This record gives sequence, structure tokens and C-alpha cells, in this order.
Amino acid sequence: MNAHALFATASRQYQKGQYTEALDQLNQLMNVSRESKTFVLLAKVLLKLGFKTDAARAYQLAGEEKGSRSEHYLAEAMKLHFACGNEDEALSIGLPLLETAKTDPEIAFIIASIFLKRGQKEILGLFKAPLSTSPSLQHQTLAFRLLTAEIDDAQDRDAVINLFRKNPKSSVLRAAYLVFAREANDFAEMERHYPEIQKALDAGRYEILAAESPYYHVTWCGDEKLNRWAGARKRPSASAIAEARRNMPHQWAEKIRVGYLSADFWDQHATMKLLQAVMELHDPEKFDVTLFCHTKESNLARDRGNRGKWGRIVRINEMSDEQAAGAIRAQRIDILVDLKGHTLDNRLKILDHQAAPVQVTWLGFPGTATNVDVDYVIGDPYVLPDGSQEHYYEKFCRLPETYQPNDPYHRPRPYGIARKDLGLPDDAFVFASFNANRKISLQTINLWIEILRRTPESVLWIMCKPDAKANILRKLQSGGIASKRIIFCSKAAYVEHINRLPAADLGLDTYPYNGHTTTSEQLWAGLPVLTFKGTNFASRVSESLLRAIGLPELVSAGPEEYVSDAVALYENRDRIAEYKAALQENRFRTPLFDAERFCRHLERGYEMMVDRAKRKLPPDHIDVPALPPRDGSFEP
Repeated sequence: MNAHALFATASRQYQKGQYTEALDQLNQLMNVSRESKTFVLLAKVLLKLGFKTDAARAYQLAGEEKGSRSEHYLAEAMKLHFACGNEDEALSIGLPLLETAKTDPEIAFIIASIFLKRGQKEILGLFKAPLSTSPSLQHQTLAFRLLTAEIDDAQDRDAVINLFRKNPKSSVLRAAYLVFAREANDFAEMERHYPEIQKALDAGRYEILAAESPYYHVTWCGDEKLNRWAGARKRPSASAIAEARRNMPHQWAEKIRVGYLSADFWDQHATMKLLQAVMELHDPEKFDVTLFCHTKESNLARDRGNRGKWGRIVRINEMSDEQAAGAIRAQRIDILVDLKGHTLDNRLKILDHQAAPVQVTWLGFPGTATNVDVDYVIGDPYVLPDGSQEHYYEKFCRLPETYQPNDPYHRPRPYGIARKDLGLPDDAFVFASFNANRKISLQTINLWIEILRRTPESVLWIMCKPDAKANILRKLQSGGIASKRIIFCSKAAYVEHINRLPAADLGLDTYPYNGHTTTSEQLWAGLPVLTFKGTNFASRVSESLLRAIGLPELVSAGPEEYVSDAVALYENRDRIAEYKAALQENRFRTPLFDAERFCRHLERGYEMMVDRAKRKLPPDHIDVPALPPRDGSFEP
């Protein structure tokens, strides 16, 4: 029987369900013809007989016989190998199909699933578009799993938009969608979605907040009662886990062994611009300091060499959370202080593996550490006032003057830049904002519109990312503010940034997420900052800083007073000059930039925590007493 007849017979037998007979015919045919159609029919027969792996190999052979449908047959082979758990075979076939995977969600799903399982995330971004636009819920779910925490990732943004369009009732996707909307200051989208969110919250449906990242949540929600719901989930026996950790055998020493945990141990990071002087000032007779460092290599390359002054360094980048906790225990750390909180690149889960008898969160995140085994949060009486305790999982350790350290030694001193060199008008009153533009909330921009309406000879100078400019300008124009009164600037090198700050007349703070490092930079440079009384940690920071530098009068009573006070200062330039002079005078006389004084207060807080732990007392709220006031200047 010739090849044509053998194929025709096998084909008829396949159609009749005579699969064994068809297989016999195809085996004979293989000796005389190896056309792609032969392998395709063989694959179909093998599938009917339950031999999926063999069918996959047959489809692969069909695809290797070049033809118009060869890519289709290879895709079928890949799908079958994947279904059988033959990941290496599926990947070897799939990688040459990467270009097709950009538009074929089934191929994208297989390749992305394998790479994700193996922790090989380098090319996963290619698959977000086909998966997020697919009608398959399975594909959409994988697209969501591929999202990163990189807020500037355009592939993430587009995938979230695609997914939310397909699932408009999903609170998880809405939360992700609004993160990107706030990042680009898309006020129209905020206004469209906030009423629905508010309606749910008014009805007591706080569980919708569990879908939100705690960090991005506080950029829009200033209610600390609600803040503790962000990202929250039920944790079995959380108190029992903490008690077991505190009761673990531990050998105390004469010195207190402090471990700092962070991804930011390089001197150009905002956290270390605040903290490095305090790290260098720890009393070596009383404290032994270790840095548990998971800083990226790319950031370490940017460090100028100060790390060695901050303490012993233990790199934990390649360790699992459990291994890192073991490394911390091996150093017999008494107090582990996480400096990241719920911010990008944190390793908070290390604290869930009994790393140290006392565990603390400080500085990185302005709020409670949800879902984490932590004993204390470090703050001050302004960011953590009485009445806030019930909204925190941790106990308070309140430093007496401010929770924020500041470095007067390594910061450049401002010498100023002429307004004309910054594109600013010489004769106008310049309001300024240098906060990250995600902090320019809907409430904030509306307050600024009212201020600008009432101060016709003023301009607003805003540091802004390019993709947010149009939205900010559109919102201000909708409020009747002429575009010529808005002056945008971009990020600048640190020295240049410090030097340009004094060119403004008044910094306008944001709500509910104040300037933190940004506010202290402005005060350092001699620029007064106007804020108002906040309602949670993130919105109380500027008050803390202004009080610590002796200018509490720049803390307005509330939003309405914030507007009227801004207008009053616009109308009284002499008062602005007095505030600028006071900042120059107070820079080295008041607590805000007194790193040594701050360090002694911090160390006293550590001593009080350890004292309780040594006496087997559970954590409790701590108020650190203030040292006697300094007599005179501490200018470095």
C-alpha cells in the first residue's frame, strides 16, 4: 500500500474511532513518509489513546516540518508538554515562540507560568499585555500575579488598566488602578471612584481596604481608624507568636546589641540623609550596632563610602526570611529595628521568624505595621498623640521632641540660586511644593486652588514627574487658575535641590501625607513650610518638625485655616522674612537638627525597651524623658 493509501486508511479509522488500528497504519506510514500531516494525525490518535507526552512529541515533529502551520503545531506540542508537567520540553519549544507569545495568551501563559515558578522574572513583563487582555480568567489571574511593586513600570500600569476594565467590580483591581491614577495625578479618575469607596466605608465595609497596600493607602486616607485595615488579614495566634518569641532563651550582655534592618544602607537614600549622623553617634561604650543589609548592588555602587561608619554589616540579600532571622539570632541582637515598614523592597516578614526578643519599626513608614510581629513603633507626642494607641498593633515609644532624626554634618548648606536662573518671576509671591506628586491628593489640590484664587499675584512652583503635569495643570485650570501661574520643575541633584529651595517664599504641605524628608530639607534650607493639624501619623509629621525647630505657628488648625493663613502670609511679606530669619537662627539651636541630642533620646528609648524585656515584662507604651535644654549653639 502506498503512502497516500496508508494515510487515507488511517484517517478513516480515526474518524470511526478505531484508534489502535489507525495507529498501526500510521506506524507503517512512518517508514515511507514523514510529512507534517502524518505527525498531526499521529498526535490526534495518540491523544485519543491517552498518550499525551507522545502526542506532544508528534506535534513537535509536525512543527519541525516547515510549513504554514508549523508554529501552530509547535504551540500544541508546548501545551501538551506543559499539561503533562514536562516543563523543560515545553520551555524549549516555547522560547522560539516569544514573538508569538506577545499576542497569544495561551503561549504567554505557559512560558510565564514556568518562569514565575522558577523565580526567573527577567522577561515576565513581555506577557502582561496578552494575559491581561485575554478573556480567560486564568490568564487574567496570572497577569495580576506578574505585577511588580515598581510604580513607574508602564507594563504594570497598562496591565492593571486592562484588568480593571474587565473586572470593574473588583476592589483589589480598583485599589491597584487608583495607585497608578494617584501617581499620575489623574484627579478625574479619583473623583469618579472615591464616592463608591466612601459609600462602602460609611456602611462599615472596612474590609475593602484589605486589598490596599498600607503605604499607598495613607497617601489618600487620613483616618487612622481606617489605616489599620489597609492590607490587613487575619493572623492565627498573633499574640501567641509574639509571646513565644519574647520568651525564647536569650543571653543579654553589658552593651545593648541593636540591629538595623533595611534596603537603604547607602548614603544617597532619603532615609540615610536623615539617619547617618545618628548612626555614627551611637555610644560605642553602651551600644553595639549591626546593619542587616539587603540593599541592592546597584545602590551600593552609588554609595560614597560612609557605610563602614554605621556599624558591622551583615548582607542578607540572598537569604530567605527564615535564614535572615537565623543570622540575626546568631548575632544575639537584643533589639531589631526595621527601617522600611510597608515601603518598597521591605523584608518585614523576617520579623515573623523570631529574629530578636525586642522588635521595632521606625522611620520608613508612617503608621502601624500590619500583619507583622512588632513590639514598638517609634514616634513622638505629635505623630502619636494620646488617643491614637487603639489604632496601632504596636506599643508606642515616643521620643520627646521629634521622631525624625536629622543630619547636620553631611547635608550641604544652601547658598541659594537666583530666581531668574530657576525660571521664577522676581516680583511674584512663590508658593512651592517639592513633595512626590502622589502626595498631591484631591483635597490638597482643591485647597491650593482656593489659595491661588485669593492670591492673584502669586505663582505655584511644583516639582513634578512629566506624566503628571497635564493632569495637574488641567485640574488647576478647571478651578480658574491660569496656566502661566504654574511653574513646573523636575528632580535635581541633591546639592542643586537644597540650593534652589530658598528661592520660594512659602512651602505648601500636602495632606494626608505630609512632606517628611522634604519638609526637613526645606526647613534646613530656610524655607518656611505651612501645614495643618493632621489626623494620622503621615499627616502629623510636618507639625512635629516645625515644633522641633521652634515654629509651631506654621501649623494651622485645619484645612480652612491653612487657606486663610497662606493668604495672610502672602499679604504680609515681612512675616515671611521673619520666619526665614528664625529658621537661620534656630537651625543649630533647636532640637530638629541636633543629631547628638536625638541619638541620646533614641538610645534612652532602647534602654527602656530592654529593661522591660529583661524583667520579662510585656511591651508597654514608653515616653522617653527629654534631656535638659542645650546651652547655646551646637553648630558643627
